[in-house]
Amino acid sequence: MTMWGRSLGRSLPGWSGAANLSAMIICPVCEHQQAQGAECEVCGKKLTAVAPVAVAVAPLAELEQTQLAGGRAPVPVAAIPDLELTARQRVPDVAVQPVPELDTGRSAAAGNVMVAPIPDMETGRAVSDGVRTAAPTGPVVCRYCRNVQESGAVCDRCGMRLPKVRLAQPETASTRLPQAGERTSCPKCHSPAYAGRACVTCSTLVPAAE
Repeated sequence: MTMWGRSLGRSLPGWSGAANLSAMIICPVCEHQQAQGAECEVCGKKLTAVAPVAVAVAPLAELEQTQLAGGRAPVPVAAIPDLELTARQRVPDVAVQPVPELDTGRSAAAGNVMVAPIPDMETGRAVSDGVRTAAPTGPVVCRYCRNVQESGAVCDRCGMRLPKVRLAQPETASTRLPQAGERTSCPKCHSPAYAGRACVTCSTLVPAAE
């Protein structure tokens, strides 16, 4: 465990030293602490892998072996005279008899049917009032580890993508492209990236000044 994990444990309520730390399981992804379980209760990360336990097995002296010497030798088998065979003889060809009351045809054409419009049915759409629902802004809560952060498309705690709507920023003529290798943000997912390289989150090439 890192020093940050130890300091986090000491800041949590109910911390009582190494005894509580050894009794709790800490998720390596979202840092969630729980007392038991093979999966994290928050993000579902597999916490432990149960290894098979080696057990010494001693054969019993009085155990009768099932394999006998010469057990694969051919054994003569005689057919039982009274045994009824399950395979039946081939059924001869039978003449097909039509069913008199079976209707094998189809109904006649219905012809042109008069269709009358419904007078009370509204086929248009309501007149727009010009009011649009504003996109959500402000802090966002990660749906995996419940971390709250102000900005970013990826959670700073567990690394999962955040359910946040981002508004497209208008491009201006005075926008300066960063130099190659300069630290900036990805234009697609807004994650930290370097100009002239592919974003490590969404693999988008970050533009750089020539």
